[in-house]
Amino acid sequence: MKVISVKFKESGRVYYFDPGTMEIHRGDYVIVETARGTECGEVVRGVHEVSSNGFNKELKPVIRMADGVDVRRMHQNRADERNAYRVCEQRIAAHGLEMKLVEAEYTLDRSKLIFYFTADNRVDFRELVKDLASHFHTRIELRQIGVRDESKTKGGLGMCGQPFCCSRFLKNFQPVSIKMAKEQGLSLNPTKISGACGRLMCCLGYEQKSYEYLNSITPPVGSTVRTPDGEGVVQEVNVISGMLKVRSTVESLAPKYYKREECVYLRGGRRGRKSGEGSKEAAPKENGKETAKEASREGGKAPARDSDAKGGKPRETAAEAGKPGPRAGQQPRSAAPEAPLPAAPDTEPGEE
Repeated sequence: MKVISVKFKESGRVYYFDPGTMEIHRGDYVIVETARGTECGEVVRGVHEVSSNGFNKELKPVIRMADGVDVRRMHQNRADERNAYRVCEQRIAAHGLEMKLVEAEYTLDRSKLIFYFTADNRVDFRELVKDLASHFHTRIELRQIGVRDESKTKGGLGMCGQPFCCSRFLKNFQPVSIKMAKEQGLSLNPTKISGACGRLMCCLGYEQKSYEYLNSITPPVGSTVRTPDGEGVVQEVNVISGMLKVRSTVESLAPKYYKREECVYLRGGRRGRKSGEGSKEAAPKENGKETAKEASREGGKAPARDSDAKGGKPRETAAEAGKPGPRAGQQPRSAAPEAPLPAAPDTEPGEE
């Protein structure tokens, strides 16, 4: 199907719209209908073909091409948004609300004014909305966003000296974990692996798959390997260059560096378990049985079944057979029923 790519902010996401029969090229401005209302957006890619399998619903069509009046109105709205930002900041301070204003945004027809903010907790801004509505005489909407979205909106320079990735080319935030920093051999100091937003840097996920592969084929520290000079223990590993520092088991020999291809892993160390490995070990054995091979490996006999194959009566062990039964007039002691587990408390979904 034919679509065009449109964005509404300099660092915003790109959206698809149906061009219909119109000839639209890159750099043109179009009027489209969005969830926020009628807006004017810039075309970043002209008419092109995409697969229709990835769309859950029908694309919204382009209403018309934007003329000079629409473009001037859009630029005027951008100028008025700066004034609205300053007024809202003053109102927030007057009401004493613990919230940080990030951005103000007008729709093209000025029927709605949207303020984006961040806050650590819930904020009761009902009085603030009434105050702003009486000042701007339009519909007011306040939306709470995350700190990563704040950095994307405002922009800035990262510790690498380059502009934020989220402000330049990242369209969606991918999950990043501290495990990635461990596998890449980075310092776990939060100040060195966190971005300006206070979260883990998005760039940790760029090379994660490469590190996972290199770690899987590289003997870990502490493992025993076979080198051209004999067996030794790995002391240092550089997965990028593929060099290993190995201390020979012969005490008279000093540690020596070898290439990854020259070493053969023998034992020891903490090798990463492949996906799916361990699921067999963790899976319960069917009907509590053990195979003869497993039983012989453990040096014992396979445990008896819980019930006879024919009668279905449970077997008595020797200890149970020797136990006296309950006395006359005495009720048999039964096991106390297990108390139900408490239900998990309802929690709000996290930001990420």
